[in-house]
Amino acid sequence: MELYHNRPTVADIRALKGKRMLSMLYVDTPEEAAAASEAGIDMLSIVDPVWTPEMREAAGDCFVQVGLLYGDLVTVEDYQRAAHRAMQVGGDCVYCASSLGTIKVLADDGIPVVSHIGLIPSKATWTGGFKAVGKTADSAMDVFRHAKALEEAGCFGAELEVVPDRVAAEIAKRTNLILLGMGAGPHADAQYLFAEDVLGYTRGHKPRHAKTYRDFRMELNRLQKERIAAFQEFNAEVASGAYPASEHSVSISDAEFERFVSQITSDKAKER
Repeated sequence: MELYHNRPTVADIRALKGKRMLSMLYVDTPEEAAAASEAGIDMLSIVDPVWTPEMREAAGDCFVQVGLLYGDLVTVEDYQRAAHRAMQVGGDCVYCASSLGTIKVLADDGIPVVSHIGLIPSKATWTGGFKAVGKTADSAMDVFRHAKALEEAGCFGAELEVVPDRVAAEIAKRTNLILLGMGAGPHADAQYLFAEDVLGYTRGHKPRHAKTYRDFRMELNRLQKERIAAFQEFNAEVASGAYPASEHSVSISDAEFERFVSQITSDKAKER
């Protein structure tokens, strides 16, 4: 396990609370991770199945939250093993949307844990589906109480998703959690978006709070057309015999080829 590095530690991230806004992206390829690192993004979220040493290297000096998949992991031991594995690869904290008990076990084991408050996609049925949470006083209090429960369980941070900005501001003032805002206005401790939304190739629903900075969908569609065209040309050349041409083949000198033919002919004659 890597113990010394140049990227921020949990203590560094905590020290920035209330001092400056952090930037955070969800990425799922080494190319995206490397681009985020070069662009100076502070924090990355990378889900466990694609969290590899290659991704750690690509992420450079970014602080990385490794997402442990709710539902794929079930027991406390499942989460413990996955969390330790994620940290051994070089994760800086783990994301866990499981029970307070599971979170407490991980935190007690010294693993920095981020959880989730507000709209929690994996548990959205409890708050009425994929819509804003905290728009009434009672609902806002539920979000606040959840934040305090996560504090008590030992969390270091929480994703704060789709709550009114003024509610987020009040919660931020009253918790030591690092709040990673997704549609929570300008008062969280970090602004968190998905790379696919930033780059304009969102798969499925694009959330209201997402902002697109480039049109990768148009470029990806263009590249797909070029990919198909290239494959069609290859297929046609194979059918016509145009591929492979002489430059794609290995040569042999005339003398060596004649010796080979002589030997193979001689061997054939002996078989008779």
